[in-house]
Amino acid sequence: MKTKIAPGVLTGFFALVLLFSSGFALSQTAYHTITGVVRDAQSRRPVAFATVFVQGAQVGTVTNLDGAFTLKVDKDIKADIFTISHLGYRTSTFRLENFLDQVRHNFFIEPSSVTLSEVVIRPADARQLVEQAINKIGSNYPSTPNRLKGFYRETIKQRRDYVAISEAIVDIDQTPYGYRSATDRVRIIQGRKSGDVRKMDTLIVKLQGGPHVSMLIDIVKNPNILLSKEWIDAYDYDISDVVMIENAVNYVIDFKPRYVYPFPLYFGRLYISVENLGITMAEFSVDLSDPDKAAQNFIIRKPARLRFTPTKTHYLVTYKEIDGKYHLNYVRNELEFFADWRRRIFRTNYSIMSEMAITELRPEIDGKVTYRESFRRTNILSDMVPVYFDEDFWGGYNVIEPDQSIESAIRKFNIRIERE
Repeated sequence: MKTKIAPGVLTGFFALVLLFSSGFALSQTAYHTITGVVRDAQSRRPVAFATVFVQGAQVGTVTNLDGAFTLKVDKDIKADIFTISHLGYRTSTFRLENFLDQVRHNFFIEPSSVTLSEVVIRPADARQLVEQAINKIGSNYPSTPNRLKGFYRETIKQRRDYVAISEAIVDIDQTPYGYRSATDRVRIIQGRKSGDVRKMDTLIVKLQGGPHVSMLIDIVKNPNILLSKEWIDAYDYDISDVVMIENAVNYVIDFKPRYVYPFPLYFGRLYISVENLGITMAEFSVDLSDPDKAAQNFIIRKPARLRFTPTKTHYLVTYKEIDGKYHLNYVRNELEFFADWRRRIFRTNYSIMSEMAITELRPEIDGKVTYRESFRRTNILSDMVPVYFDEDFWGGYNVIEPDQSIESAIRKFNIRIERE
């Protein structure tokens, strides 16, 4: 039987990613390569989801769950430094020429604290701050089209085994903020998937929409019932903290549903710049207090006897300030659920993740993505990978490094199969 998972409540958010990818060849003649692990300077622990960015080149990547990254920079680009930034840390600057020796380096970043006396005092009304941030979207985000390049990955896990891992390099024609995201178009440049995974048993789970849906997690561009003026009164807001993001002070505003609707709302937190009221990051989850109501937002089609129970959701979106404007930087979705057949005792746990890092930004678009070649909400990346795959392609592109934990899980599973 075949089950499809739909993108979700806010016009189509869905679950995110982890990943496995095999090594790929790199053209040494065209690119500089920097490899390393970002660590907390005090605890020495890895820092996940840190942004590694070459400012002058508008090229970057994101660290994986183990803090690891590989950054590739075209040798023709005139850039001398790169930065590493993360929530709660001072932005650190490094010279490219000092790390081109193919050695995996440790990059230490210092935790930052915020002295409240240095913060510009604004009204203590959290709802008012959110409303002001919404009103400033037009001035804080791009008002012209951009061509983005990104690395996208999605995985599906059944119990403890990975049953599907797909990834792709994508081009994105992003319309100005203030336009509907449906006009953003995503084109797959190349795709691939891993065959070193366990086969699903009685239930086939597929993630629909892929990188197209990841663009919908840009809640500043797609506010729907989360950042929409029409829905601002549906939530309670509270200023819970003040933190540093890229050396800028940010309010942390927690929000939760105020009313009950026929569909689920969200709870989470927004990060809003004190200086210019730009929304720099958001973390949120679907309200699962009524699992049956929430389940309706994920399933497109399922067997009649199958029960689907969502147990966890998590969405993350971050933005990076470049030349006075905030640009989409990284998105990640996670969904966990149980599926069981009526009149049977056992149930199966599934987890789905997808993530996309914007690795390059260009203000001008040459050769726009046509509707015919765009990846659509109804497409399934894992089914379409053979259309895009070229094993000699992947060397020169920035990707998110695979998490060691996933590689180990797949390796152990393959060893177990060989022994059996």
